[in-house]
Amino acid sequence: MMEMHLNLFMKPTTNNRMITTKDIAVIGVMTATLEAVKVTLSFLPNVELVTLLIILYTLFLGWKAVIAVFAFVGVECLVWGIGVWTIMYLYIWPLLVLLTLLFRRQKSVWVFSILSGLFGLFFGALCSIPYFFIGGPYMALTWWISGIPYDILHCVSNFILCMVLFVPLREALNKVKNVLYP
Repeated sequence: MMEMHLNLFMKPTTNNRMITTKDIAVIGVMTATLEAVKVTLSFLPNVELVTLLIILYTLFLGWKAVIAVFAFVGVECLVWGIGVWTIMYLYIWPLLVLLTLLFRRQKSVWVFSILSGLFGLFFGALCSIPYFFIGGPYMALTWWISGIPYDILHCVSNFILCMVLFVPLREALNKVKNVLYP
């Protein structure tokens, strides 16, 4: 029996719940791409393509994108070591996958650009959660407030990058989809 799929980009297959060998290869490439763009743009404060790519990967692979997210976090730990940020990444990026799945039926670049921008704006607030448990509400609040200028930059850059790159990258992924998942 054919199943409904979690996103609008994949054509129906016999079972979208199973992870295939092809999925593993695709997830590996996605993980490598996430790390490559993260390192490439790391010299620019809060300008990143990871948010946009995770949105697109979620639209492309559905819930399976969360595997690429956790693999990305693992690679980040290998490159940068483990810190408080590791805890943040373990809930922040899967949250983006979940939010994207909620909006997966939307076709407008505006919807995903706004999602991307808001995610950047609230990134610091989401990152402050571990500090609530480490040092209490005052520590979490002061940590978040001190980063608001960077969150605003993150919001604006995410929005602009999504507006400019969403459609061409979505089209590229659709071409890949047509080859890999005919």
